[in-house]
Amino acid sequence: MLKFARAYVRGINSMNRFIGRMTMYLIFAMMAVLLYSVISKNFFVPSKMTLEIAQFLMVAYFLLGGPYSMQTGDHVRMDLLYGSWSDRTRAAVDSIMVIFLMVYLVVLLYGALGSTAYSLGYFGTAPLEFWGSLISALFTGGIEAAADKIGFLERTPTAWRPYMWPIKTVMTIGVFLMLLQAISVWMQDIARLKGVEL
Repeated sequence: MLKFARAYVRGINSMNRFIGRMTMYLIFAMMAVLLYSVISKNFFVPSKMTLEIAQFLMVAYFLLGGPYSMQTGDHVRMDLLYGSWSDRTRAAVDSIMVIFLMVYLVVLLYGALGSTAYSLGYFGTAPLEFWGSLISALFTGGIEAAADKIGFLERTPTAWRPYMWPIKTVMTIGVFLMLLQAISVWMQDIARLKGVEL
């Protein structure tokens, strides 16, 4: 069990570290979009798409960078009592609190899967069945069979009207990666309580 936990923690941590470090560069893309927005509003015809592109980039930056932030411990935390506790007490409290986070992330992931399915034209009440049939169609019949499962694609109600499925897919992936990282943190806390470092 220790080998599995060590392999899981190392694998998830390295994957989220890589994704998080690549995601950090999205801030430059967002700055470029906002700079273009300012220039186009002042000197040319204002662009309809810059605000939404900046919002989509910010969502991707926040959700894909979250697991890396959790891994490095750079997320916001109430340090009223936590800073004065021993490492063992911190690990004990963290191992309990991360369970609440995992439950929340599972519920959030289910909602993200439903929302992404809705953006692909599924209006039913069983999004997991939709994803199962979509993946099955993709592997058995290829892209054309999967495209037959997709219905009316959701768009934003703005003048630009971009499709919503790309950002909702990023949202779902980000929540899933955060859940995997929460499990990794939980395993590390349990191991720390037992005096083992993963």
